[in-house]
Amino acid sequence: NAGVTRPILLTSPLPPQDVTTAAGAGLTASISDLAGLARWREAAETTGGLDFHVEVDTGMGRAGFDWRETSQWAPVLSSGSSRAKWTGIYTHMHSADAADAMATETQWQRFQDSLAQLPVSREDLMVHAANSATALRWPGYAADAVRPGIFLYGGRVTDPSFGEGVPDPAAVASVRARVVLVRDVPPGGTLGYGATHVARGWERWATLAIGYGDGLPRVLGNRGCALLHGRRVPIVGRISMDMTVVDITGAPNVSAGDVATLIGRDGDQCITVDEVAQQAGTISYEILTGLTPRLPRIEQDTHAEN
Repeated sequence: NAGVTRPILLTSPLPPQDVTTAAGAGLTASISDLAGLARWREAAETTGGLDFHVEVDTGMGRAGFDWRETSQWAPVLSSGSSRAKWTGIYTHMHSADAADAMATETQWQRFQDSLAQLPVSREDLMVHAANSATALRWPGYAADAVRPGIFLYGGRVTDPSFGEGVPDPAAVASVRARVVLVRDVPPGGTLGYGATHVARGWERWATLAIGYGDGLPRVLGNRGCALLHGRRVPIVGRISMDMTVVDITGAPNVSAGDVATLIGRDGDQCITVDEVAQQAGTISYEILTGLTPRLPRIEQDTHAEN
């Protein structure tokens, strides 16, 4: 939306200790209760003016003003200090990735009922409700702005079995590590804590400088894989805090210093964040947010390669 000039702090309710920091940065706060509104209005008096958006709880339950009580909280939000300006309102869909659209339709209707009771003009507020799944599956609920999240990082918004027509995400986020050791192992050689992998014949192993201390799920041991020189190689043994070993017996010309890809593309092969999440028995959100500060974040201009 071209009218957005400030980042929106979608933290709701707004913790008291965060008010000063958020106000000093000129953020647009998300307000979820009257106590939070009071704190934001107080901050606005000392900063020269602040904006806020209001979250409406239509079924998510974790935050927001109850949609059934709009007539009670809306007048309070529309009155009071002019330095704290009400500029937006939103809700969050809890089941837009489900096969059945009924839950999303119900939430949307509740949101509309709440909007109809507002004592302020709808034209004065930015209205938004669509996360990644909603924006791609139910574009009729886009309103004034959408809030895509996981899709921007390469995560699917729905199960492929019922997500017909939903585009596949690009492999945006990548996780890579260097090979630090290559060694040939005789039959019977054991690997890792618990010796959960035993070489069945002569094998070649490559040790990668990454482990669960970096956010690579430990459960991927003997289950996940990596890419080296465009070829898939299995993770063998248990993943350690700082090291992970892959079997490169079938991948020639691997040497120390080479870069392995744990998430992302290498040549024609790609390991998606959803594939890793499935192997780990979790969701793509947890994989991405679990990557620790030990991993350096490197921004790459993918358009420069095309």
